[in-house]
Formats: sequence, C-alpha cells, structure tokens
Amino acid sequence: MTTLTESSAAGTEDQRETEDQRETAQKLMIALDVDGTLVDHDGHMSAPVREAAQAVVAAGHEVMIATGRSLNATLPVIEQIGMDRGYAVCCNGGVTLRLHPELPDGYEIIHKATFDPGPALRALRKRLPTAKYALEDADGNFLSTERFQDASFGVEAIGVDFQTMLEATAVRVVVFSTENTPEEFNEAIQHVGLAGVTYSVGWTAWLDIAAAGVTKASALENLRSRLGMEPSSTVAIGDGRNDIEMLTWAGRGVAMGQAPEEVVAVADEVTKSVYDDGAALVLRSLL
Repeated sequence: MTTLTESSAAGTEDQRETEDQRETAQKLMIALDVDGTLVDHDGHMSAPVREAAQAVVAAGHEVMIATGRSLNATLPVIEQIGMDRGYAVCCNGGVTLRLHPELPDGYEIIHKATFDPGPALRALRKRLPTAKYALEDADGNFLSTERFQDASFGVEAIGVDFQTMLEATAVRVVVFSTENTPEEFNEAIQHVGLAGVTYSVGWTAWLDIAAAGVTKASALENLRSRLGMEPSSTVAIGDGRNDIEMLTWAGRGVAMGQAPEEVVAVADEVTKSVYDDGAALVLRSLL
C-alpha cells in the first residue's frame, strides 16, 4: 500500500517529461468520485481540487465523473471541472452520459439500467419500518415517502404512497434512517437477503440500490471497452463503499484519506483526506 504525500507529488514534478515527450504520453482513463472526493461533505469543491481536475481535463485524458448522484446533481460538477465532452457515470452505474457541446443539452443518455424495486422495498420496509424511501424512476423523476429530499437527487422529490413506489420502474433506490447505524443497515440487509439488486451502504445509515450487477465499475468497464483503453491505463479515486468495485477495477485505485477500512483495503494507494485536497494531490501526479 502506497501513501501519497506532497513530497511524492513534488518528485513527480521533478521527473516530468519534456513537452515533446508529454504530447506522446499515454492517455489515461481517469474515474473520479464526487462526494468525499472532489467535494467535501458540505458539497464544496476547493480551488486546488478544481484547478487540478481542470488541468487533467485540459491535458486530454479521458476524465470521467463516476458518482452515486443522479444526473441533475452531477451536471454542475461536470461544469466545474471544465468537461464539455467525454463520459460520465451517474446513479452508481445506473446511468451513463455522453458529453459533447454539439448535443442539444450538451449530453445524451447512452445507457440506463432499470429494475423492479418492489421485492427489495417490501423486504426492507418490514425490517426498517421507520426508514425513509426514495427512488429515481426511468424518466428521471424522484418519488419519495414522507418529506425525503437530498442534494444527490438533483430534482425535487415527489411525495407518493409506498404502493406507488412499489409499482414504479427504478434506476436507483435510496433508503435513509436517522434511527439506525450503518452496521444496523448491514444487519438488516443480511437478514432480508436482498436478491436481484446491487447495494452499497454509505457513511451514515444510507443505502443505495441499483439493478443486479450494476456498479460504477461495470459502467466504467463498458466505457473502457468502447474507447479501446488498456486496463493498465485506468485510474480511479474514491472514498465510499460504493467505490470498492471501482477501485478494484482500476489499474491504479486510490482511496481518499478518510475512507473506511474496507475501502482502503482494496486500494493501491491512499491519498490525503477530502479536507486536505487529497484528490488534487493524485490529479497533479497525472500531469
């Protein structure tokens, strides 16, 4: 396990290639998580992180946002780092975008993985009756029980009864509880035995559910094949449990300094925390 430090980044600076060599340097596919990586948990992106991300984009690498956020909550981040073409993965792999300035909205959805949320919702409601539930449907709307709203949705959630949620077709399901710990969420999931879906537990008692086999890594692998990039040319930076598959998939997987132990365990390197601009440190090492 390598720990990335300021001195190691400085060493990279000293060993940079000449301008001519850099023009022919290997193009990388760089997957970037958002929350806890590019932005802190208040949603703020620091100037060093923004500038480093913009520099990597400008250098011509295949930079991709890979986030649990939904599309509308991802677009502002894409704009902040100066991406106007390329690809982005939203909803933990459930939605893949192609970006290009000539497209009507500047992007198009090229893949969307949907599933029937009914079985998972029914099983979890029995075990976690006081939790709040929300889902993104196939049309990009968010349906929720009670007053459940989160910045990662990107749109105002529509309050519906639980039966309406059971009958929807989902891209993403979110379960949240202020009364349970992540450990209790894990215990509940193990007890009900979620089948036919992919799930990850967040920092708090937050559960994201996607279609079976769908992760950030599965969507990124599809894009890697589409672009003809070598596996060894892939880099990923993330901090959450929903980044585990992505960090394992990448040729160079970097965990943020504040990441949980199970995330650090699968990473090739650990950088500084999001509050110490750890992502900027990694991104500068790629220039």
